[in-house]
Amino acid sequence: MKKTIKNNVSWVGKVDWELRRFHGDEYTTNHGSTYNSYLIQEEKNVLVDTVWLPYAGEFVENLAREIDLDQIDCIIANHGEVDHSGALPELLKRIPGTPVYCTANGVKSLKGQYHQDWNFQVVKTGDRLDVGNGKELVFVEMPMLHWPDSMATYLTGDNILFSNDAFGQHYASDRLYNDLVDQCDLHKEALKYYANILAPFSKMLQRKLGEIKSMNLDIDIIATSHGILWRENPLQIVEKYGEWAADYQENKITILYDTMWNGTRTLAEGIAEGIGLADPECEVMVFNLAKSDKNDLIAEVFRSKTVVVGSPTCNGGVLHSVAGFLHMLQELKLKNKKAATFGCYGWSGESTKLLNEMLAHGGFQVHGEGFKCLWNPDGDRQQAALAYGKEIAGL
Repeated sequence: MKKTIKNNVSWVGKVDWELRRFHGDEYTTNHGSTYNSYLIQEEKNVLVDTVWLPYAGEFVENLAREIDLDQIDCIIANHGEVDHSGALPELLKRIPGTPVYCTANGVKSLKGQYHQDWNFQVVKTGDRLDVGNGKELVFVEMPMLHWPDSMATYLTGDNILFSNDAFGQHYASDRLYNDLVDQCDLHKEALKYYANILAPFSKMLQRKLGEIKSMNLDIDIIATSHGILWRENPLQIVEKYGEWAADYQENKITILYDTMWNGTRTLAEGIAEGIGLADPECEVMVFNLAKSDKNDLIAEVFRSKTVVVGSPTCNGGVLHSVAGFLHMLQELKLKNKKAATFGCYGWSGESTKLLNEMLAHGGFQVHGEGFKCLWNPDGDRQQAALAYGKEIAGL
């Protein structure tokens, strides 16, 4: 169903209430998501992005109810990933030859995925497309935010920035705008989205935010490709991205562990108690990695100044839940964060050494050799874990 955004600009996307996993099984979408597509109807009719492939047929049929498809003058493909471009093959069967505006890398991406030689029109930052009635589309390349082909498109006159994956969230709602939804849920999902998807590209993002500011664009609405559109103080999310890109941290320590027979869990709780005693102002949270949402935990680590990771030694290594999570952390390239490790063992006790190596490889400043406990912690070792927590609080 078409919904008017502003003047002659409408939302023609899809709300996916049931989505719970994204990027395969790599990202949890506990609030569902949306695939936002936009129709601009000035002297030229322009479609900005489409929807995910499973909804391609539904999307094209719904779009045909809103506009004669033959009246679409061009399509803007801000990003080639299938959650944005998935309906292009179905649509272009109906209107072959329609120009598709994208970056040079966008051509490579779309050809590589769909093996079609469409009528590609390559654009770069600063290029403009006249859509009539005194309005233009201005293109802004945004490479690695989060694919090499990504770009944003700005509509003059209406002052709408179609930002694609930047500034979005996986959040299903029929209310569409940031001022109409739960603010806590919205900002939690926006931070989770940034931490899991955009954090590796923070330095590039800082440069791109500076470039966008230098273009002096008046922005009344940020029309994202996923989730909620920003219309009330839309630059608030741009300011947040600036904060998050600057090696973000809060006065927070997150303890992550897995355990076999609860010894490592006992250490985790003792360490948490010690941190709380040493620094009551510091927020401390404890999570069992095997029983927690890994993407939510990425967001917790992103917010933290220190992460404390524990695993018992198992077959000379660490538990797979811990190893897998640390592999995810390594890919995110987080900066300005400290780390410490702990774990129980019965024979060789390699876990803390291995955890330290993985965390150091991920860019964390690792404290000491870690806290090891032979077998289950007795009263003395529990007190030692508490003291270790106090030590961590002072890092």
